[in-house]
Amino acid sequence: MHAYRTHTCADLNLSNKGETVRLAGWVHRVRDHGGLLFIDLRDHYGITQVLCDPDSPVFKEVEKVRSEWCIRIDGEVKPRDESLINSKIPTGEIEVFIRDMEVLGSAAELPLMVFGDQEYPEETRLRYRYLDLRRDKMQENMVLRSDVVASIRKRMWDKQFKEFQTPIITASSPEGARDFLVPSRLHPGKFYALPQAPQQFKQLLMVSGFDKYFQIAPCFRDEDPRADRSPTDFYQLDLEMSFVTQQDVFDTIQPVIGGIFEEFGGGRKVDQEWPQISYKDAALWYGSDKPDLRNPIKMQVVSEHFAGSGFAIFSKLLEQEGTQVRAIPAPKGGSRKFCDRMNAFAQKEGLPGMGYIFWREKTADAVAQEMGIPVKEAQAKLKSGEVEGGMEAAGPLAKNIGPERTEAIRQQLGLGIGDAAFFLGGKPKAFEAIAGRARNIIGEELGLTDQDRFAFAWIVDFPIYEKDEETGKIDFEHNPFSMPQGGMEVLQGDPLEVLGYQYDLSCNGYELVSGAIRNHKPEIMFKAFEIAGYGEDEVRKRFGGMVNAFQYGAPPHGGCAAGIDRIVMLLANENNIREVILFPMNQRAEDLMMNAPNDPTSDQLMELGLRVIPQE
Repeated sequence: MHAYRTHTCADLNLSNKGETVRLAGWVHRVRDHGGLLFIDLRDHYGITQVLCDPDSPVFKEVEKVRSEWCIRIDGEVKPRDESLINSKIPTGEIEVFIRDMEVLGSAAELPLMVFGDQEYPEETRLRYRYLDLRRDKMQENMVLRSDVVASIRKRMWDKQFKEFQTPIITASSPEGARDFLVPSRLHPGKFYALPQAPQQFKQLLMVSGFDKYFQIAPCFRDEDPRADRSPTDFYQLDLEMSFVTQQDVFDTIQPVIGGIFEEFGGGRKVDQEWPQISYKDAALWYGSDKPDLRNPIKMQVVSEHFAGSGFAIFSKLLEQEGTQVRAIPAPKGGSRKFCDRMNAFAQKEGLPGMGYIFWREKTADAVAQEMGIPVKEAQAKLKSGEVEGGMEAAGPLAKNIGPERTEAIRQQLGLGIGDAAFFLGGKPKAFEAIAGRARNIIGEELGLTDQDRFAFAWIVDFPIYEKDEETGKIDFEHNPFSMPQGGMEVLQGDPLEVLGYQYDLSCNGYELVSGAIRNHKPEIMFKAFEIAGYGEDEVRKRFGGMVNAFQYGAPPHGGCAAGIDRIVMLLANENNIREVILFPMNQRAEDLMMNAPNDPTSDQLMELGLRVIPQE
């Protein structure tokens, strides 16, 4: 017999009746039924109920075991009484009578329970992650992650991509975040960097003549943590292709990502149509470059209805250059209570408030006022049908701008009785993000957002440059290595009109994929950087390896990267990325379990030629 087990805790069934078996695992829970001890024995694969009666030679030893002790048992498989069958587990028709037991590892008092669904502080869960990972949900999430990565690999191999590993210790890469620097012992005073992404290396692979590359790549960025972002490291499906257009990249990655969501989405609908939305339209319609299309609300510009109106705040605002008023339609949101709640949301976000109009059935008061008759007479006319009720607009904005403008807004937005609209004004960049969050809240609270669906959209036509309003300086707004749409010719005109062949894929409000067709021509690259104030010498100094390579017959190429952690987070229906990472950092980028970061020894600092300057 094997030293530890003949079967896993998910293997046994009625066909094993009468067999002597050996199992090993953790004590999930213990139940004492008047001298008869029941133990749910758990391993990675499942649970088997084992029991010990006073006739067992090891009964006294079994009485001592507690939750999460690791034990090995020998015993006889017996069928359960029909009334005691547990149909929820594969081993629910049998139980094992213990005849021998060995304690493989006893457990101290537990800082968190593995059995059950108790909530524990995140700090506790991360400090004792090895216990947290024993819980069913965490085991499921990590198995899902492994299966997703395996499926991605197979799908990429099936598309004739070759998997290559790029360096981990390298030079700084321009990915837009802070590097993790690594001091060099052999070159005192100089530093390597952990790669923010394999960006330069994968482009160099295309110059080297490899046609299709991918890897499941670790990436390192010193970033501020968020619920959907790790503060130190993450994994991505990284890919690059030669002789491709933007559409070729879309056609390659869409069936891979879509297939993963169909395979592991648990039956949730996966949209087959992935619209291509310009960055400009995404900001206008959704207030975000990663829109949640499960929510059907589209924001619209309604400036014309407020220009010169009686609502002085908006009318004066619109006299300033570059300002707009935008409306967020809210179907089914036509109650003063809901409108006041959204107004309070805007105030919490730092705005004075959020204007609103809602439409309701015309009241007797309104009819009385229109016809110049008493309210009771108006009520009678409405009840008899002598006067049609129709609808009326309510709210402070409606009173200020008057019925004609209010009706024009309603018709533009396609709203009716029981609906509402919310309004924000100013320079779009100042309020777009808040408008986008308001849109999300409205969609969720009014039940408009389809929770049982994965909705994808390609965001395209990103502007390459932006202007600092205070200094007037032109700088890069997005990836400086994207090929400008129009090449060298477009760089001779207005920089703020230059769009790049850059694209993101959003799903349910998260950015899953980011990529571009690369700028592979040195003369175009130098010109692009020159516009942003970077001379050729600086470009060669910072990105010399790639620039030099492009002088030797670089092919047109492009690619993208998909975030593994975010994909698994969505598939696992989690709201926090740390729920799908084995050993994540906390919100302060600390590993509480391994005590990282920690202080280096004086010998280590001396060997590297470094000195730590205490922070005041």
